[in-house]
Amino acid sequence: MNIAIVILNWNGRSLLEQFLTSVIKYSREATIYVADNASTDDSITYINNHFPTVQIIQNKVNGGYAKGYNDALEKIDADIFCLLNSDVEVTENWLLPIINTFQASDTIAAVQPKILDFKKKTHFEYAGAAGGFIDRLGYPYCRGRIFDTLEEDTYQYNDSIDIFWASGACLFIRKIIFEEVGKLDEDFFAHQEEIDLCWRIRNRGYQIKYQGNSTVYHLGGATLNSMNPKKTFLNFRNNLLMMVKNIAGAQVWFIIFIRLILDGIAGIKYIVDKKPSHCIAILRAHISFYRNLPTFIKKRKKESNSTKYYNILSVVWQYYILNKKHFKQL
Repeated sequence: MNIAIVILNWNGRSLLEQFLTSVIKYSREATIYVADNASTDDSITYINNHFPTVQIIQNKVNGGYAKGYNDALEKIDADIFCLLNSDVEVTENWLLPIINTFQASDTIAAVQPKILDFKKKTHFEYAGAAGGFIDRLGYPYCRGRIFDTLEEDTYQYNDSIDIFWASGACLFIRKIIFEEVGKLDEDFFAHQEEIDLCWRIRNRGYQIKYQGNSTVYHLGGATLNSMNPKKTFLNFRNNLLMMVKNIAGAQVWFIIFIRLILDGIAGIKYIVDKKPSHCIAILRAHISFYRNLPTFIKKRKKESNSTKYYNILSVVWQYYILNKKHFKQL
């Protein structure tokens, strides 16, 4: 099984210096690529001088996560792609459990390892944790992470299960299925495009797996941290667009209506918390949502939409009203 580990880079020389060594050391079963998104720093020179075995793909523009990977992966021939963030530290023998998972069935399209926090290695990390799910209102959440509550890793998720979505921080996917479902949606630019991709994979009857016997550590927030209003803008806008594209039937419009109201409440909370720039980001997200709506209605018509996609009705209700902070309480 031929694996290509592809690290997307944009002006990330310091991250490559910190994290690329572990990828090279513990990934002898794979070929390692850095896909550079038109960096203006000395990332490429640094790689050529210090990591000559790493292959470089130079994208012409910074098209974000989605276009950056789509452009780069077209140039790579492999059975399995690993989309790996540049701020991820991998561990010894991390690839073997992933390979064994794929070999178990041709219907397994994508696999995610256990993702722990690089800054606090005893706990799960925000972006993916122990596998992703989604509620009926379209809110994503993870085993090991619900909103801002991160569980300690006590080996409670050292298993292998079906999940709804795998984290883009470390996403293994079969090349043939990646191309079959239409690759990453470049209209997302960044954030939640991997959930949209996984949704389309599941709509075609394939499996997405979490493999808890493989572990990586993710720094998180290396490109956009949680305090950046641009991240708020992308998350709120892309989540609405993703639901339009993938939720089946007329129910989607009722769900969108509810979400717009809840987004408004979130905006008010940002004002109360003295974060007005994030409230403005939500308003901008809604304006952009309406502008992109005709395009995504057309995309919706091309998709085999899912009729049952959620595990619980409302993670917001469970978390904020019922005070259930851990996945096993839901």
